Order: sequence, then C-alpha cells, then structure tokens
Amino acid sequence: MRIKTSHALLILFFLASFWAYFQFNLGQYHSLDWVKSQQASLRATYHANPLVTLCVFASFYIFTTARSLPGATVLTLFAGALFGFVPGLILVSFASTLGASLAFLSSRFLFYQGVQKRFGASLQTFNRGIETEGGLYLFSLRLVPLFPFFLVNLLMGLTPIKARSFYLISQVGMLPGTILYVFAGTELSQIDSLSGILSPGMITAFVGIGLFPLITRKVLNFIKKRIQDS
Repeated sequence: MRIKTSHALLILFFLASFWAYFQFNLGQYHSLDWVKSQQASLRATYHANPLVTLCVFASFYIFTTARSLPGATVLTLFAGALFGFVPGLILVSFASTLGASLAFLSSRFLFYQGVQKRFGASLQTFNRGIETEGGLYLFSLRLVPLFPFFLVNLLMGLTPIKARSFYLISQVGMLPGTILYVFAGTELSQIDSLSGILSPGMITAFVGIGLFPLITRKVLNFIKKRIQDS
C-alpha cells in the first residue's frame, strides 16, 4: 500500500516528537518534583511577563496533548499553581480541548479511511450507533478520569463523529476534571503524588457521573418503548 506524502510527513513528525521527548529527557519537565522546585521562579516570570508566559504555556500544553505525549495532568496542576484558579482553568480548558482536537484530527487524517475501508462492513452497526449516540458516549468517557485522555482522542478519530461535536462535547465533558486538577494545583505544596488527588471515593463519584447520562438514556428509551408497545 502506497503511503501519501502528507501522511508520511505527519507520521515522521509524531515519531520525531516521541524521539525528542525521550532523547532529551523532556519528561523531567512533567514531573511533580520539577514543578514544585520551579514554582516560585516561574511565578516571578509570569508576574513580569504575564502575556508571554500564558502564550508559551498554552502552546506547550497544546503541543503535548496534540502529540499524545505524557504530562497533561502535571501541566494542569502547574497551571493552577502558576496562574491561579480562574486563569488556569480557562487556559487549560481551551488548551486541552484544542490539543485533543488536533490529536483527534491527526488520527482521522491518518487512519480513518484505512479502517473504514478495511472493516467498513463490520462497522456499519457501530458507525450508526456513533452517529446517533456517539456524543453521549464521548461525554461519558470525558467525565470518567479512568479512561486515558490520549486514547479517547485517537480512538474517536476513527469514528464518524463530527469534529465540531468532538470539540464541544470534549470541552464540556472535561470541565469537571479540569476544575478538580486546577484547584488541586493551587494547593500544590500539599500534594505529594498524583495518585493522592483522585481518592477511591472521588473516582467512584466520577464514574457515577459519567454513567448517569447513559443510564438515563437507556431508562428513557425503555419507558418510551413500553409506552409504544402498550
């Protein structure tokens, strides 16, 4: 199978991003210890050059999430610690959604046609389900922090869901988790590990919130069917 030049260039860009990430140990800048150690100096930089700092941070956040690199969680905490709750929340909400949308579009551009061409007959029922209820499933996935952020972006790119719907639903669905992590970032000095942010009770609550729209939809459909059959 012949690979298009545009596809090859994008794949090379992804590979180069991953190579640079590990080759230059860029993961150290996504660690909780590094963020804590640099918090004071970077806050001083922010107060001296607020607009530049916001733009650089937003660009780095978008690049990280668009390339499906690790570190979005720590960057979200960092936004709360560096900019405060409201500015950090606004920045992360838009930067994370833009980065997710770019990852979604990259996945669609590279793999959607191939997947649909190869498995289209088997995916007809699935595609119809996504076209009618895909937004609801995506919303539930965004609400539950158990599902990897980057994996949702890439897999949804292989479905027929519209890019505009993906963006809007992702922005709203990720907001509760964004609020939690940005707020936690404002208390960064009290956080010892990322696992300490999501307690079992908190995870259960998010799962319950995520499943609620799906359960409600199923119950309403069941009631509607019973009424029609009676």
